[in-house]
Amino acid sequence: MKQILHLPVAVAAVLLSAAAAHAQTEPIKFGKIDPKDLTAAPFVADSAAAAVVLCDFGRTGFNYVNNDFQLTSERVTRIKILKKAGFEHATVEVPLYHHDTRTEKITGLRGTTYNLVGGKVVATKLDGANMFVEELTPNVRVRKFTLPDVREGSVIEFTYAVTSDFFFNFQDWTFQRDIPVRWSEFRASIPEYFKYQMLMQGYHALAEQAQTEGTAQYTIYTAGRNTGGGMGTNREGPSTDMATSRMTNYRWAMKDVPAFRDEPYMTTANDYLDRISFQLAGMQFPGQGYQNVAGTWAKIDMELLTSDNFGGQLGRTGFLKDQLKALVAQHPDQTARAAAVRQLVMSAVRYDGANSLYSNGPLRKAYDAHHGNVADVNLLLIAALREAEIPANPLLLSTRSHGRVNQTQPLLERFNYVAGHVALPDGKDLLLDATEPLLPCGVLPARCLNGAGRLIMKNSNDGRWIDLAPSQRYVYYQQVALTLDAQGGLSGKVHEEHGGYAGADVRRELASLGEKKYASELARPHSGWTVPKFAVAQRDAVDKPLALDYEFTQASDADASVGTFYLSPLREFVGEQNPFRHDDRLFPVDFGAPKDETRMITLTLPAGYELAELPKPTVMDLPDGGGRFLYSVASPSPGVVQLTSRLNLRKPAYAAAEYGNLREFYRLMLEKQGEKLVIKKKA
Repeated sequence: MKQILHLPVAVAAVLLSAAAAHAQTEPIKFGKIDPKDLTAAPFVADSAAAAVVLCDFGRTGFNYVNNDFQLTSERVTRIKILKKAGFEHATVEVPLYHHDTRTEKITGLRGTTYNLVGGKVVATKLDGANMFVEELTPNVRVRKFTLPDVREGSVIEFTYAVTSDFFFNFQDWTFQRDIPVRWSEFRASIPEYFKYQMLMQGYHALAEQAQTEGTAQYTIYTAGRNTGGGMGTNREGPSTDMATSRMTNYRWAMKDVPAFRDEPYMTTANDYLDRISFQLAGMQFPGQGYQNVAGTWAKIDMELLTSDNFGGQLGRTGFLKDQLKALVAQHPDQTARAAAVRQLVMSAVRYDGANSLYSNGPLRKAYDAHHGNVADVNLLLIAALREAEIPANPLLLSTRSHGRVNQTQPLLERFNYVAGHVALPDGKDLLLDATEPLLPCGVLPARCLNGAGRLIMKNSNDGRWIDLAPSQRYVYYQQVALTLDAQGGLSGKVHEEHGGYAGADVRRELASLGEKKYASELARPHSGWTVPKFAVAQRDAVDKPLALDYEFTQASDADASVGTFYLSPLREFVGEQNPFRHDDRLFPVDFGAPKDETRMITLTLPAGYELAELPKPTVMDLPDGGGRFLYSVASPSPGVVQLTSRLNLRKPAYAAAEYGNLREFYRLMLEKQGEKLVIKKKA
């Protein structure tokens, strides 16, 4: 839970002015648009975009209201709508944090849509009918509003301010969006009493950056003896003092920021967007020592382990005592016993897909309901392991869709998932998760493969980072016996094995579709395919590859009288599209786990036909041992052709600097896999 900070009530009045920062020319004035922006001419270069942010301007400073400081964040945004797909940008969401009786408030909300009608500018204002409130979490509600009368060619703008009593919730600023941004600027004015850590991320340079020092005057009034300290000094009687405070004014701006481009094999976009974030580190007032309020791992450990819905649940497994006692006697080996405990928990409680660090209540409640969030499931797992005499501890992590964790900043809100950890006698780490029955014991779900997790220990000095490197790969093996008839038709028998994370993916798809529909989906991408036979093996043995066996036939539209066939057998079983379409990429290619794909095709030719020429074999290697592709074609006997394709990507992730090589590697591989065999009648 976030820490709530208050200033002493002895301070009765203060004037903190961010005049030095605010005196600078503002890049936008609400209500003063350029009529040219309602025409198409200025946006010829943005023809691919659905909308363009003309200007996004925000600033945050401190005010003093009702004997306490407040953060005030103001924003003015103007957007040009180019296509119907850009209408979504007319709906705006503003998250507002609240705790106990205090809540962040939005004020001064205004919005206008401008359209050019008959050569005249028509303005339509935002009204209450287009405003909504939605409860997002127990501590966050969202104020939503939609600008009216939005059309292709409209210009929309809105402005609002958010006041907050929560100094830790200094608003982050994101310069980049999924549409181009002409200008994005953020300013912050921070008095000397507050110390914030600032973290800039992203891949584009700032157009402007400035830091200036200013001053602000404030008045201190102490009523009677000051017992709480703070900005006032300890005195027996009331007094009024005038003092001067230093103020630091910051300014950051970016110009012509390109739209963020979703790419294959990436974590959440929030890991890569150009943005700046703030973390309250401490406060120091006149006559007071420095108060360190930044998070530490010791504080986080204490907060979690003393929470009734986290550490308070780890000793409450009496209802499983008899079952766990039997498992202890049955499995003297610790690893085997851990697997049995995990199976017991998975059989009793199903993960409902919700991620949280905290259980929804007593673990017995989730056990009786047979479902719960990740904390319900995995805290029960940890508690059961301890009851089974296995020293298990919680492991915090952030899922791939939630974003990476900065290990230098102890922030509890950066995590959204808890798994289990057991230190084995041989010094190895056993990572345990009971949310995914389709994976074997000791394998984290793919959604958890996101850098490192933080081990939470009773003695915080024992806490450490645990590498979340994948313990399995995506493994795919395919063997095809293919027959070509004299009319150019194909038939075949296919054996596939899906291992590791690939096995979990296919098992999940089978569970969702059912075998009959899955078989029909196999045929869908192939012209003329029918699948008369389909069988599944090892479906429930999740520690083994899932096996699929099926037959197919494919009629031909080729002209057999020509006497020559041009056939790309591998093309029937691999994709044609390179997933890396763009020339460059600014962030890593993150597969999550290494990949191994092997395809072996034995092609039997019709009587009287032969392979005109054997294609050349290929071996390609990525730099620094990053991967390899092998391709070969052989004719072990007359009328028989064997093709082999093997792809091995040895790393779970590749840096942006490796993207060019990886893209070219895929291009050449797909080109080779699509190479045609020339099959002709014998002379």
